[in-house]
Amino acid sequence: MRNLLQSKKAGSILAIVMILIVVLVVTGGAMLALGSQSRAFAIRDGSQITARCAADAGLTKAICEMNAKLQTGEMSDSSLPQVTDEAVPGVYAAFSYQVAVKSSKGGKEYTITSIGNSAYAEKTVSATLRLRGCGEYAVLAQDHIELKANTLVDGFNCANPSDTSVQVQIGTTSVSHDKVVLNNGVVVDGDVFVGVGGNVDAVIKDMGAKTGDRYAMWEEPDFPVITAPLLPAMGKIQVKGKDQLITPAESGKYTSIDLQQKATVSARLVISGGKVVLHITDNIDLGQGCEIVVMPGASLNLYVSGNIKSGEGAGFNNENIPANFKLWGLATDKQEFQLNAKSSCLGQIYAPNANAIVKAKGDLYGAFTAKSFEMKSGGNLFYDGSLRNVNTDDEGVRFVVSRWSE
Repeated sequence: MRNLLQSKKAGSILAIVMILIVVLVVTGGAMLALGSQSRAFAIRDGSQITARCAADAGLTKAICEMNAKLQTGEMSDSSLPQVTDEAVPGVYAAFSYQVAVKSSKGGKEYTITSIGNSAYAEKTVSATLRLRGCGEYAVLAQDHIELKANTLVDGFNCANPSDTSVQVQIGTTSVSHDKVVLNNGVVVDGDVFVGVGGNVDAVIKDMGAKTGDRYAMWEEPDFPVITAPLLPAMGKIQVKGKDQLITPAESGKYTSIDLQQKATVSARLVISGGKVVLHITDNIDLGQGCEIVVMPGASLNLYVSGNIKSGEGAGFNNENIPANFKLWGLATDKQEFQLNAKSSCLGQIYAPNANAIVKAKGDLYGAFTAKSFEMKSGGNLFYDGSLRNVNTDDEGVRFVVSRWSE
């Protein structure tokens, strides 16, 4: 009986050992298969991620090349950028891209198709570009904006007077406290923004204003560096109590503009006859009631390195639409632009390093970029939405992504 029991016990242990061995073999095989499968998935996912990054790199390079062509004046629809199988440094990947253009209702439409490859993975991304000029915002400041009591900010569209849905935006790229001050009675028929990551309630000091949405920007806006074109030296412009005509033949580089009254008769600088370009290396001084007038059928690009000061009732471009007068502030450190009481200005002002002050009852029509911007009480600002309509020949334009797909 003892021998029989011992033999049965030994047989049971052997069976258990065999079962354990089978279980371990099956489990080990499953683990090896799972590991192999996970490794294959990881390689595939890694290749797809790398291919996608390569496609994004191609897209970014294509946009940079398009903007480089704009800056160098080499933009041509017959020689748009394209690349085939360009290697991405540091990884086993490459990208190819091609830029195509077609006509649309709003003008030319440029589309980039970028393909990224890594191992056996391939990803394609596409983007539609649009041109962005320096008149994208009603007011864009790098530091502070202050609108005094009862200031109105609204929009219109010179190119399409029936357009009643012009997008109006004002704001700062700063994230510091109280950089946008909206006093009692201010009405902004549009949005107010602050710098990327800024606290809207901290940056905007609301003292009884009415506005649309308020938000922090999701990307920093560009501030293109503007340089004056090469122009012949022409001395200075000094006029007292009369009109002086400036035509395209008088386009040039002047030291200053000085318009003053004489025996209560105000001076005017009358721009006529087509496209006029002036570069003022020093200051512009407009006495009481004096004006720089852009006549119908003419346009003025005014590059200013110095400061601007105007007396009461002085103005810029009171006879033409805002799109035909563009003022470019060239200072890289500091400029002062001042419009005194009852002055008016119709045009696009781009002076990212200027402190712009509009005194009481001064009205503005157009778009304004400055270091700081202040409107005294009683003034109105009307943004012209047509200033968003730009072409490749315009100053300060660059390509940005309007639509994107994968």
